[in-house]
Amino acid sequence: MRRQDSVKAAPLPSRTGCRPLGFSILVITRSGHLSRLLADGFGETRALVEVAPSLEVADQLRRRLRFDVIVSERERVDAVVTEWVAERRRGGDHTPVILVAAVADGDAVLRALRAGVSDLLTGAPTFADLAEPIERLLGSAATRCDATAAPLPVGDAVFDSDGIVGESLAMTDLSEVIRRIAPMPTTVLVEGESGTGKELVARAIHRLSGRKGHFAAINCGAISAELFESELFGHTKGAFTGALQARDGLFAYADGGTLFLDEIGEMPLPMQAKLLRVLEERTIRPVGSNRELPVDVRVVAATNHDLRARVAAGAFREDLFHRVNVVAVHVPALRERPEDIPVLGRYFLEGVSARMGIRLPQIGDGEWLRLRQYAWPGNVRELRNLVERCALLNQRPSACLAAATDGGGGAGQADDDLTLDAFERQHIRAVVELSGGNKSQAARRLGISRKTLERKLRRWERLGGAGAAPSQPAASRP
Repeated sequence: MRRQDSVKAAPLPSRTGCRPLGFSILVITRSGHLSRLLADGFGETRALVEVAPSLEVADQLRRRLRFDVIVSERERVDAVVTEWVAERRRGGDHTPVILVAAVADGDAVLRALRAGVSDLLTGAPTFADLAEPIERLLGSAATRCDATAAPLPVGDAVFDSDGIVGESLAMTDLSEVIRRIAPMPTTVLVEGESGTGKELVARAIHRLSGRKGHFAAINCGAISAELFESELFGHTKGAFTGALQARDGLFAYADGGTLFLDEIGEMPLPMQAKLLRVLEERTIRPVGSNRELPVDVRVVAATNHDLRARVAAGAFREDLFHRVNVVAVHVPALRERPEDIPVLGRYFLEGVSARMGIRLPQIGDGEWLRLRQYAWPGNVRELRNLVERCALLNQRPSACLAAATDGGGGAGQADDDLTLDAFERQHIRAVVELSGGNKSQAARRLGISRKTLERKLRRWERLGGAGAAPSQPAASRP
């Protein structure tokens, strides 16, 4: 379940079909610059732009006219506009609202998101800056309407290009929260058990943020304390023994982009103090350097621990906790969304088929129902490994699960026994032996071409012969 202090984004307006070619924008501003920018940029044939000098006049206009999106220009994100948006949401009005503010601090942004603001731009945005969130919020139909387009069904499965898959309400909510917070520059804390897909969430936030720099990731529990500072901030030549040349750290690599700090709760305390300073000052100092370098990096942190408990135990700095916990996103465990198991299972099966050229096994609804009864302590990662294993061995997932859990072990315990490549090699070798060395027959049984089979066997022969087919008499060769 979502934590109480996590941001609950207001729902996006439901898409009930194709929009007309033109759409209407209400601009709430005391200056004419923003409205002229939108009117000139979209043109009269694409958008009708109306202007209201105040929130009161905007309400009067909205009683007479229907608007597809509202853009409000303010000096700062204040309580007046935040409460105005919240009031509209409580009344059942989910028209997207974009705030344009000269300045906005982190607390104000958080309150605005909670109130139901759809997007927030700071400074003096260009037309391109404004057009991107407008078109995204209205959907592609806002400017490229297809008369034959079908409505999007409620509960339609989420198939994200970053691998976030599901059709449950929990995943729909998560997808909406990601879209809502991605364009904001705030630090995000992703909470969830191991194997739930926290890095996928971080990658989705980066992809939807519009940031042009790289995405970089580091597991804070896998780096020694001695190397941590150099990994994050870089070092100069000769900074320490073995530093034969200068090297940039991950903050420099991710400049203009996103840095993902996985398992931030495992970060050593001395590094926590240095990270806090970077988040506050937006500058880094490479090891061995006297100069500070400015960086523009959006930090997304993740943890499978209760950071509040680690703060209470003295293992995590309280000031850093509050700095990274600006917006909290909770990724549900698989047992909390069992209805996604069939969707995820089929998604992983198709991936195995595409990567390895094997025929998909036929799995009925009853089989997926059996898998829904399992607790999945390893979450989505465990389900993926199980489904791929059963596809390679041509077994039912429930049979693979039963074999993996025999003797009281968890289903994930067999994951380290053999790699997926070894499972595939073992299975193909067994089929070739069963076919008496006849590669054409073995390929038909495997559901792949003979050319694909021979390519795999040659590769394994080059690696040491582990996957070589048994020799066959010349007379039996096709």
